[in-house]
Amino acid sequence: MKNLIGIDKNKATVLNKLLNQLLADYQLFYQNVRGFHWNIKGKEFFELHIKFEEFYNDASIKIDEIAERILTLEGEPLHTFSDYLNESSIKERKGVKDGVKGVEYIVVNLSILVAKEREILSLAGEADDEGTISLMSDYITETEKTLWMLNSYLN
Repeated sequence: MKNLIGIDKNKATVLNKLLNQLLADYQLFYQNVRGFHWNIKGKEFFELHIKFEEFYNDASIKIDEIAERILTLEGEPLHTFSDYLNESSIKERKGVKDGVKGVEYIVVNLSILVAKEREILSLAGEADDEGTISLMSDYITETEKTLWMLNSYLN
């Protein structure tokens, strides 16, 4: 059986589970980076305060896109913090004031996100789900470039 957009319902269910995990990951990523933005101190303050804001604004957009994709696939996006904490591979980071430490955490978190995006991309290909393929492909391209830039910053 196929859903409204022509995707096998069983495959859409699997994709929705993974998309909800990605949604949870992005929610924790967002909140962590927001905390880095608020609490950073030191000589990198001006540069990283702005960069962290760019990252959490981008995450906010992706959170909405992922939730809407889940709805398009006839699923229900997670929407409680308890669900996010249970589903996310990204862990909360408290008390990070050092900008470089914040960047290091962002690199680790982006590596988690890009791995999940690749997993979803692969399954979306098997389901002939072009909408999810396109979304994940765009995210992967952007995340890879960001990882390269952050790694250059750290080294």
